Amino acid sequence: MKIDSFFENYLKQDSLFKDKSVLLSSFVPEEVLYREEQLQEVANVLAPSLRLEKPSNLFLYGKTGSGKTLSVKHVLKMMQAVAENNNIKCKIIYINCKLKRVADTEYRLVAQLIKEFGEEIPPTGLPTDEVYNIFYGLLDQQTRVVLLVLDEIDQLTKKIGDEILYNLTRINSELKRSQICLIGISNNLVFAENLDPRVKSSLSEEEIIFPPYNALQIQEILKKRAEKSFSSGVVQPGVIEKCAAYAAREHGDARRAIDLLRVAGEIAERSGSKIVEIQHLDEAEKKVESDKIINATTSQPKQFQSVLYSILLISPQKKVFFTGEIYDVYSTICKKIKQNILTQRRISDVLAELDMLGIINARIISKGRYGRTREISISIEEKIVVKLKELLEKSLSIQ
Repeated sequence: MKIDSFFENYLKQDSLFKDKSVLLSSFVPEEVLYREEQLQEVANVLAPSLRLEKPSNLFLYGKTGSGKTLSVKHVLKMMQAVAENNNIKCKIIYINCKLKRVADTEYRLVAQLIKEFGEEIPPTGLPTDEVYNIFYGLLDQQTRVVLLVLDEIDQLTKKIGDEILYNLTRINSELKRSQICLIGISNNLVFAENLDPRVKSSLSEEEIIFPPYNALQIQEILKKRAEKSFSSGVVQPGVIEKCAAYAAREHGDARRAIDLLRVAGEIAERSGSKIVEIQHLDEAEKKVESDKIINATTSQPKQFQSVLYSILLISPQKKVFFTGEIYDVYSTICKKIKQNILTQRRISDVLAELDMLGIINARIISKGRYGRTREISISIEEKIVVKLKELLEKSLSIQ
């Protein structure tokens, strides 16, 4: 079939979707289910900004897909509307710290904040002090409260270190007319424990924990989204229930459940089906799992990638292998690509992270007086292994 006639036929087909945007992670619903308590807590902490008083800095913790970002965006949307109706100067800035070229250096982050005030600075070249002074000047142009949301804040400190947070928490002492409040969001439940004590005391003044959703709650969330996003009668019985069960297995990740449902609909539509069935959901599960693993690993530092590549090299020969074997192969790769060799203890931390991502299965076994070691096996499909290997070879410049 010619491409032009394919597009013509595509336009003539009825879509299974009524409004696909409802199934995107950027969508903020009118009602946030099962988070009433957390929404109220966020509102209580941030309300003083409507009286132009600085609220306490706020920290939100919880696993991926537990509604942290959604809840904050929902509350801030309501606050913005009230501020505009009452002519209150309240500015909201949202930054996702995981995005490249936005928060991977201190300079870039402050440059992005300056951009939020409608000014531009060169992408590099100015002294950091000067960049901060430009930012302070813009902040202090008028009497107002600025709410700065740093989503995935742990990614920021991972890339830059926690000095940036110390600088941000001390901004108010430099300001005469305005005040800035920091709202940090993190999936890492022990993130604040590892911060410099000076930063920790000034940053996490108020903390709210978001528990994971259970399977029944995810079902209800999916039903509401499905009603708005799909045409009537498209989603077959059992699909939403199985989708919720998949996500509940993944620590109650509602975002992943919504992604799965959207991808299942796209797969059904591509195959020419008029309905979304369980088989489409199963295919979506494989695709989303593969995308999740590939995105998680390709965004990691080179050392992490070298360890994973070592495992992928060993796995075709052996079903089960040990930390020491991985370390030997990893050391050879580091020499080949002229990269520093980390200690075996640091490699153990990387293995723990790979285990958490579901890429490997690491079982700690005791060797009596010889200490402990990890028994490692690969826990991803062969198809993903092949794709990952290719991507890592490219990233590490391995010929």
